[in-house]
Amino acid sequence: MTDLWRLSATDLAARIRGREISAREAAEAALDRLEKVNPRINAVVAHHPDEVRAEADAIDRKIAGGEPPGPLAGVPVTVKCNIDQAGFATTNGVTLQRDLIAKTSSPVVDNLRRAGAVILGRTNTPAFSLRWFTTNLLHGATRNPRDPAITPGGSSGGAAAAVVAGIGHLAHGTDIAGSIRYPAYACGVHGLRPTIGRIPAYNATAPERTIGPQIMAVSGPIGRSIADLRAGLLAMAAPDPRDPWYVPVPFEGPPVPPLAALCLRPNGLAIAPEVEAALLDAARRLEQAGWTVVPVEDTPSLAEATELAIRLWLGDGFAALEQAVEREGDPGARAVVAGMRDQARGLAPDMVASTLTRRATLTREWLLFLDRYPVLLLPVSAELPFPDGLDLQGEDNFRRVWRAQLTQTGLPLMGLPGLTVSTGMVGATPVGVQIVAGRYREDLCLRAGEAIEAGGVPHAPIDPAG
Repeated sequence: MTDLWRLSATDLAARIRGREISAREAAEAALDRLEKVNPRINAVVAHHPDEVRAEADAIDRKIAGGEPPGPLAGVPVTVKCNIDQAGFATTNGVTLQRDLIAKTSSPVVDNLRRAGAVILGRTNTPAFSLRWFTTNLLHGATRNPRDPAITPGGSSGGAAAAVVAGIGHLAHGTDIAGSIRYPAYACGVHGLRPTIGRIPAYNATAPERTIGPQIMAVSGPIGRSIADLRAGLLAMAAPDPRDPWYVPVPFEGPPVPPLAALCLRPNGLAIAPEVEAALLDAARRLEQAGWTVVPVEDTPSLAEATELAIRLWLGDGFAALEQAVEREGDPGARAVVAGMRDQARGLAPDMVASTLTRRATLTREWLLFLDRYPVLLLPVSAELPFPDGLDLQGEDNFRRVWRAQLTQTGLPLMGLPGLTVSTGMVGATPVGVQIVAGRYREDLCLRAGEAIEAGGVPHAPIDPAG
């Protein structure tokens, strides 16, 4: 029999529902894989094997009793350590929260379990989930399984590293500025940032979020196939009354023509030759699948959207974050706070109101653009995945990292969905593209993603390199 940990989430769930294998067998295979490879990459930072087995046994009892086990029947899934899971600390990579034990689970965890998933373990994130690199003083550094010299991405670096190394078949991540899309890109898998309000979110362990995170931060799936992302999205997006931003929108929107815009250099962004080659290759794949691809010179503003997003991140609650980061002492978090300090302190008292007003204008411009072009193809990052720790190697490199991520930081301001599709390798380094669509049109992202995926993707899962 094929190693069970190698199977896709959808294939594994079908075999468990069909009683070809048991959920307990899948759980044991996942636990064994975790034990063998996690010490080399440090993707999973907490797990309770006996609870994993108990969850799997409950799925098997349902199947034996003739009850529907759910679309993710018995699939081992990881969740990020910045969301609540009852009985575990919601550390967010911070020593100050090592004893912040959740009494209840977040909507994402509850929804995954209702869909039949088995929660395998909790994945690493940088301190305060602040960076595109994954290391902290509490859990240590996560290594990229494809090449330990490059970042696994962040902040959902542990999630993407786990998926590509075969630790779980699907992973949960969060994204306010690229934290799903970039780790998927860096590790050579796929990741979907849904529309704000698509997947319910709430952490009882945390204070109510300020308005910036409320309208920009989302949860979403990271996986090895587009089909697995679709299954993960459907599972995570079940209604939950704890999230006032949740919107019960159908998953399939009105039919639109297979038309995509291709923008190589949005807002004049300088991109690496390998990134350009990946975008042109993805456009050819879409055309071969029957899409019409129209090159465009530019998109509505991403640079201004990024500036406004940073204002909303920093202008409401920055002082509290600054104090917490100082107490924590994490070098990466300190670098981010230091890099933003002057901008945060210069914000006017009416900043939030004026920023939200301008946000409406930018959002309208983007929605009109995406009404004309249902799908937009653009870079995930201006560069190939960075050398690990690049943002701590001087101010110039810190700024270089932030400049390269323009297509990640700007889009969340408008609440738009974005999908990273991994398309190939440049030596040992993954490369991919980003697909954007209108609000609640994740179906279009996934439809285009399947066409691009059909042209070939990096092999996964893999044994960690190095």
